Formats: sequence, C-alpha cells, structure tokens
Amino acid sequence: MTGYLLAIELCLACSAIAAAYAVPDFARQHLRGVERLLEPLVKRPRLAVIVIGLSALAARAAVLPVLPVPEPTIHDEFSYLLAADTFAHGRLTNPTHPMWMHFETFHVNQKPTYASMYYPAQGLLLAFGQRVFGHPFFGVWLSVGFMCAAICWMLQGWIPRKWAVLGGFLAVIRLGIFSYWANSYYGGTMAAIGGALVLGALPRIWRRRRVWNAVLMAAGFAILANTRPFEGLFFGVAVAVALVAWMFGSKRPPARIVTRRVLIPAGLLFALAISGTGYYFWRVTGSPFRIPYQVNMETYGLLYFPWQQLPPQPAYHHAVMRDFYLGRHNYGQYEFARSHPFEKFLLTLLLLWLFFLGPLLTLPLCCILVLPPMSGKRISRKTGFFLLVLAVSAAGLILPIYVPFPHFAAPLTGMIYALVMQGMRHAFVWDRKGRASGQTIVLAVPIICFVLLAARLAIPAFGHPVNPASPRFEFISTWCSPRWINTARAGALERLKQHPGEHLVIVRYKPGHDIMFNEWVYNEADIDNAKVMWAREMSPAENQKLIRYFHDRKAWLAEPDEDPPRLSPYSPPREEGWLRQ
Repeated sequence: MTGYLLAIELCLACSAIAAAYAVPDFARQHLRGVERLLEPLVKRPRLAVIVIGLSALAARAAVLPVLPVPEPTIHDEFSYLLAADTFAHGRLTNPTHPMWMHFETFHVNQKPTYASMYYPAQGLLLAFGQRVFGHPFFGVWLSVGFMCAAICWMLQGWIPRKWAVLGGFLAVIRLGIFSYWANSYYGGTMAAIGGALVLGALPRIWRRRRVWNAVLMAAGFAILANTRPFEGLFFGVAVAVALVAWMFGSKRPPARIVTRRVLIPAGLLFALAISGTGYYFWRVTGSPFRIPYQVNMETYGLLYFPWQQLPPQPAYHHAVMRDFYLGRHNYGQYEFARSHPFEKFLLTLLLLWLFFLGPLLTLPLCCILVLPPMSGKRISRKTGFFLLVLAVSAAGLILPIYVPFPHFAAPLTGMIYALVMQGMRHAFVWDRKGRASGQTIVLAVPIICFVLLAARLAIPAFGHPVNPASPRFEFISTWCSPRWINTARAGALERLKQHPGEHLVIVRYKPGHDIMFNEWVYNEADIDNAKVMWAREMSPAENQKLIRYFHDRKAWLAEPDEDPPRLSPYSPPREEGWLRQ
C-alpha cells in the first residue's frame, strides 16, 4: 500500500508541474478565494494556532473508525508504557522484583531498579493520558494537537502569517492523522514540540526580548533534553550560537535587558528542569549523573558509535536477548556503520525524506533551486539559517551506528516545514511571461494533500487491511504508512483479562523467533498486582520456582511461534526436551 500511495503522490506532483506550464493562470482566482477563507486566521495569529491544534485533534479522532486506538507492538513502545504506568501510580521507578530474571526484556532496566531505559518526557505524556483519560493513547492524541499548533506558532515567527497557517494545516495532514507519530507510543511529537518552541522563540527574542518567549525557549530545550538529548544537543548548539551571535553582534541589545528578560528567566527554568531530570536519574540509577540508557547499554553490551570497541560479552540469561544484542539489531548495525558509512548516510537521507517530505513536499524545495531568485540572492538569510541548523543537526543523526527512525529527527520538524514554506513563497512569485505559473504549484500542493488523504481513507473500502499482515516494511515510514500490529499478544491478553483470578503466562519461543515484532514478555509497573504477568521460560526447575512464588495464580503457556499462536494451561517440559531447545 505504501508503494502505491508513493507512486500516486509522485504522479500528482509531476502533474502539478505540468499544470504550471499548461494552465498557469488557473490558480489566480481560486487562490483569492482561499485567502479570503483563511483571512480570519491570518489576522488573528493566536486563533490560528488554536484552530490548527484543534483541527489536528478533530482529524485524528474522526478517523478512529478506520484507524482505532493502536496496540503497542515494538520494544520501545512497551518501555515507554512501563514509564507511563510507573508515573501514573505516583512513582518514579519500581523496586527490582525477586524473580526479575524471568521478567527481563528489551529496553527495560531490572537493576538497580525496575524502570524504562528512556528519558522521562514521553512517559510523562503517556501517564497523563492514562491518569486523566484512562488510556495512554489520549496523551499521544493531545500531543499531536500541540505539535501542529507549535509548528504553526513557530512559522509565524519566521514567515508571513498566511504561509504559517498553510504550513500548520499541511502538518496536520502529513503528521497528525496517519503517521506513526500519531499512531504509536514512541512517536516524535514531544521532540517536535520542543524543537518548534526553541525555533519559534528565537526570532521573537530577537525582535521583542519578552520574558515569555525566553521561557518558551527554555521549555523547548527542556523537552529536547528529556526526549532526544543527543540529537537535540546538535540542534540546540546551532540555535544557541545564533542567539549568542545576536547578543554580541553589531546590533546587540543592551546587556541589562538581555540578562533580565532572556538569560535569567530562561536559565532558571532550564536549571529547574535539568535538576528534576537529575533527581529522576538518581531515583532510577542511584546517581544524578548516571543515565538509565547508560545502565542498559552497559548491562547488555549495546554500542552507539562506530568508533567504539566491542565490549566484553555480557552474561545473557535468555537466548532471544543474546540473539538480539549480538545479532543484526546491534552488532549488525555496528558492523554496517563501520564498513559502509556512505551507504548508511544515503539510507538515512532516504528514510527521512520519505517521512518528512516525499515527492509532494520536495516540489516546493526544488522551486528554491530551479526558479529565478525572489531577490538578488538565491538563498535568503532565513533559508540559509535553516539550512545551517539542518547541516549541524545532521551530525547528531549520522554519527550513531543506527539508521535513524524519523522520530530521531523530530527536533527538526518545525525547521523542515519552514523550509517547505519558504519554497512555497518562492514558487508563488514565479511569473512566467506574465502568467502566474508558480501560483498553480502553490495551490496544487494542498489540493494534492487532500486528494492523498482521501485515497488513504478509502483504502479499507477496497478490501485492503488498515494494517499490514507482515512487519517487513515497518522501517520504511511515510506520512501514511500503516503499522504492523501484534494482534496475537493483544488478543491473548484480552482473553486472560476476561478469566477470573490472576494469571501467570510463561512464554516459550522457537528457534528463529521474530525478536523485533513478536515479543510477548512485557509487564506493568507493579508486577505482583497485575491481572496478567508475562515471564520467560527458563529451565524446568527455574519455572517451578516461579510458579511456586506465584502459587495463587493460574499458570499458562504461551507459544507465539505456533500457527496460530497458542495459549494453554502450563505443563512443564521434560528436562532433556528443554535442553534440546
């Protein structure tokens, strides 16, 4: 399905170019109507921000019959949901369980405390949804609205208001409805909000030097520090250099005003946020300077940069975890990054291009390079600044061994949309022999976005599943890529919840098990009081210890690799049979 929609998008983008030459005056009259329609939002920028945010919320809610509340599937989602469940119960972390070895799983620390390895912002967002609305997805839903509103607000600081409104609506369509950011528990909405706040506050500080803008910038930096700190560091350094250059430049403002209105309020808020993060680290790892991510890397031998040396092999307690960390998901990517850095760079560009731009939003960017310049310079100062931030931030995406998911680059979201809108402005003034060819391209982009949205909505009517039957394309994400959902585990969990009493599920895998997309061993924050708990099968003797420990629970055996996956009352295998597995 993703391939078909990409082909349609490419054809429609090419059609827009053809229309610019064939019917160049088509857009003149229609654009005036669009401008009149958007005029109330253009004149009232705060209202525009609110309307964009509410539109994103309404649009995602409207497609719930087609795209219902998602089930978590991959390791990252369950790790974030563990953090959310911990926070929702009023705790920062959980004590290590006496039987922790059976509950060991990916991206979760068991020692020194039982907690997610990730930074806390996404978990806090999901915890808000769980605590206030009864489900973590409502936190994701709200964050989508805030993200689109923040992008619109950021654009208002850099470009004319009508273009900011258009950019906000494009973000709603391309990010807020069918993207995996709006349909998973590990998406990039929070980091995108942080990046938009930082980038949107910068020109406002340059112009007005108001305390509120400094506070918003500090809040954006705090969000980045607690979502994507490594990538956010490169992004933040580029913005900070621009801010310092302004403070000491030829048109520098009075130092007293900058200190009182910018540096002190921003510094106090950011220091408070970092102190809170340090306190969280201390509770989870025992030190404010020891990151949960670092604990997980040291425990399981994770590598992050290609110049690192292979660490001594840790003592893995389960075959699936050994296969994951010593296989292609960790060491495999390490070897690929060392052996094929250029191919990794190209793959990174391809994956990020597919998600953020695609053929359609690439069209305005091409206008900057192909069409005559709007002024004497090919690249304006604003566009040059955006490209500089992009270039500096790219290092944070390229240096690690991993080919980044689009949410790794989420801090750059607002800046990418600013570049797209700069391209739209560039196209708008293109006048070919007195005919408004560029305006046709400008009008075509939102029209094509709506056509593609309608096509995506119509797919289930033609018998195609909302989500794919195989996860093989999960790493290729566009604005509307479907997600593969592990419905087998979700179905087993739902059935067990209907049974009276409490349950212990011992999970048995076959050799060649799909480690990434068919993992079943995830648990809630309070394992002992969970209705259903999931444990890894170990030796028969260890399994009996576990069953005796939870003697008041009914023991089940889950076999995810059977066709169909099987859930049955637990009976221990013979010792010699277990040794052969």
